Amino acid sequence: MRTSSPKTGTDDAPPAVTPAYFDSALIAKFYLNEPGREAVRRLARTSRIVVTSGIALAEISAAFHRKLREGAVERDAFDALHGQFAHDLKEGLWRLIGPTEDVLEQVRALYLRLDKSVFLRSLDALHLMTAKAEDFDRIYSNDRHLLNACASVNLQGINPLAEKEEFSKG
Repeated sequence: MRTSSPKTGTDDAPPAVTPAYFDSALIAKFYLNEPGREAVRRLARTSRIVVTSGIALAEISAAFHRKLREGAVERDAFDALHGQFAHDLKEGLWRLIGPTEDVLEQVRALYLRLDKSVFLRSLDALHLMTAKAEDFDRIYSNDRHLLNACASVNLQGINPLAEKEEFSKG
C-alpha cells in the first residue's frame, strides 16, 4: 500500500505502519453504538492508518441519517456524530482516496468481466477497485456481498466482527 512508512533499518525504529482499507460500513460502525463497535475501533487503532474511498463521505452521512430516520438516534446525537466524523477526517483518522476517473473505469471493466452470479453494488465495487488501485491485498468490511465479491478482484476480504475472519482469498 502506498502510504506505509519505510523501514529505517535501526533496531530502535518503530515498526512500519500497516495501513488498513475499511469500507464505509465499518467506518460508520466505528461511531454508532452497535455490536462490533469495539472490534472496529481496536482494528483502527492497531492499523494507525485507515484508508477508504471518498464515497465514504456520502455513505456514512446516509448511515447516520438512516439511524435518525429509524429513531435509533435523536437529532442531537445525529449532529454530534456528523461533528465527530468531520473532526476525525480533519485530523487524519481516515484517509480518503478518489474516486478517480481511472478507478471508475476499473469499476466499469470489473462489471464487464464479473461472473453473473456475483451480486455487487456499485459503491461496493468502487471500494474494491480503490483498494486494488492503492495496492492493498485485503479489505475490511462486514458487508457479506462485498466480502463475497473480493475473490473476483484478488482481494482478501476480512470481517473483523466475525469469529472466523477470512472470507475470500484471491
